[in-house]
Formats: sequence, structure tokens, C-alpha cells
Amino acid sequence: MVNYSVRRILASVPVLFGILIVTFALGRMIPGDPCKAILGEKATPEVCAHFIHKMGFDRPIPVQFAIYMGNVLRGDFGDSLRSHRSVVALLVERLPMTVELALAAFMLACLIGVPLGIISAVRRNSAIDVATMVGANFGVSIPVFWLGLMLAYLFALVLKGTPLSLPPSGRLSAGLEATPFYEVFGWNLTKESPGYNLAEFISNLYILNSLISLNFNVLIDTIRHLILPAVALSTIPLAIIARMTRSSLLEVLGLDYIRAARAKGLTQRVVVMKHGLRNALLPVVTIMGLQLGGLLAGAVLTETIFGLAGVGRTLYESITARDYPVVQAFTVVIAVIYLAANLIVDLSYAFLDPRIRLD
Repeated sequence: MVNYSVRRILASVPVLFGILIVTFALGRMIPGDPCKAILGEKATPEVCAHFIHKMGFDRPIPVQFAIYMGNVLRGDFGDSLRSHRSVVALLVERLPMTVELALAAFMLACLIGVPLGIISAVRRNSAIDVATMVGANFGVSIPVFWLGLMLAYLFALVLKGTPLSLPPSGRLSAGLEATPFYEVFGWNLTKESPGYNLAEFISNLYILNSLISLNFNVLIDTIRHLILPAVALSTIPLAIIARMTRSSLLEVLGLDYIRAARAKGLTQRVVVMKHGLRNALLPVVTIMGLQLGGLLAGAVLTETIFGLAGVGRTLYESITARDYPVVQAFTVVIAVIYLAANLIVDLSYAFLDPRIRLD
């Protein structure tokens, strides 16, 4: 298991290097003039020339790439051309929002999708199977932006004033503040303090921060704000996971060793859950990994509809503004998230199927 894990991790290194190359290249291929995008259309040629020289865009591409790689290895992604803030500070501020939303949507998709797929496979061609597959097709087909608007309309307007009412936007209600846990504990951290960015990242994970600081009012309010966007974002992965679980389990349940298990007199529950499901999980885990990577990459529409400043919305705004440092940094983070998700899937294969460890 250790050797397999080491091989998979080492195999990810050249992929990561390729990601950095592609990210740098794509950043330079974005159409438009960064000077005009940042300084405005009325910027004079002299001002633009000074801007291009200051940002190093007039240097040879290999030199720019070498500087870029050196900065990335030091964890320095530069400053935003638009806001003049540190890109790392933007990541620390915006990424936690997307992490909370993506993990909530992923949990909903898995906790509902896998059981639905199992039930549909066990009760094939029954009413519940037909209803589940129709619902899955509906979930894959429905536009996320439409579903988000309908959920906000139903739970924020139609059900306003009832116990089922939910906030339509934002992360916290007016008047509530998620005080960083390190301030609650009286730690004097500054931007120059070791571990400051990590502490800020954890603080911006409102659910985790409120649990650490025992601020249950913020915890409950954060969860209430997270329900609608998480439900809207989870519909497509939920439907995909349910369909994949059903088809994979149906294939396994038709194999000889399953018939032999039933011939021994084992109960349906033992046959399905112990002998069938584990062997059917490999393709399901693959789909889960891909869906998690996609969710963590940020959902522009979902974040925009519900007024959430996350990775997807920030990346879109930076692309339109030709903000190269932010685009490059956020793209690298998204790619690394995908790479990490695939690595976790590969490692889970060895756990689910011991034969893979011997390859």
C-alpha cells in the first residue's frame, strides 16, 4: 500500500509541472490589453508602456516563466492588478467560501445519491426505480441558475415568516459577525506572524471557526445560509452519482459470485451491502472524485445567484478584467484541487480492491 501510494504521488509531480506551464501560457493568451482593462480605455500609450514595463510584460516569455516559477515555489503569486491586494490574501479570503459550499453540496450528493442508486438497483423496474431515474434525469437536465432562483423565490419569499423560511443570499445575517477564533482566544496575530494565513483561512471557514470558538449563533446562521446554494449545486452530481451507483451495482449483482452467495442462503442485505456494493464502488468513487473537483473549482452561477464571493465568481471577474496574477493563481489552485481529488481516488482504489496494490 505504501509503495503504491508513493508511486501515485510521484506520478503527480510532472502533472503539476505541466499544470503550471499551461496556466502560465493560458494567462498570456487571454485576449485583450491588460493596460486598457486595468487603467481604462483612456490610458495613454506612455502610461501603458510604463505599466507594461512595471509588470514585466515586456520581458521575453522564458524570463517571465522563470520568474513566475520562482515566485510560485516561494508561495508568492504577486498582487492583483485590479485591487492591488496580495493574491494569497484573496485566496485565503475567497477559497473557504467555495470549500464550504462544495463540501456541503458533495455531502448531499453522496448521502442521497448512493442510497437512491442502491435502492433502484435492488428494486429494478419498480415504481421507486422509475421515480428515481426520472428524478435523476430531471436533476441532470435542470439549469442550476433556474433552480437557484426558484429555491430563493420559494424559501425566501413564498415561505417568508414560516419555520421553513431560508435566507436567499450572503453567508451571514445582518448583525452577526464571525469573529476569528484566534481573536476569541486572545492570540495576537498580525500579517507578519507565522501561520497567519492558515489562521485566516480557518477563520473564513465559518462553520469550522464557529465550532472552534463555540459561537453557535453564527454556526446555525451559516448553515441556514448554506442550505439553498448547496441544494442547487448538488442536484447534478447527485443525479450522476445515483445513476452510476445503480448501473454499477446492477452489473455486479448479475455476476456468478453473487448468485453463489444467494445460493448459500445469505440475506439480501448481506449480499448487496457486503458482497456487491464494495465491488461496485470503483466507478462510483471515480465519479465522486471528478464531481468533488468540479465543485471545489467553484460554481460561478451558484455563487452569483446567492451573492457568494467564492473562487468561481472571483475567477470570472478577474478574467474579464485581464487580472493575470489572480487568474493564474486561482487556476493553479483549481488544477491542484483536481489533481488532489484524482490522487485520493487512486488511493481509494487500493483500499477498495486489494489487487490494485500488487500491480
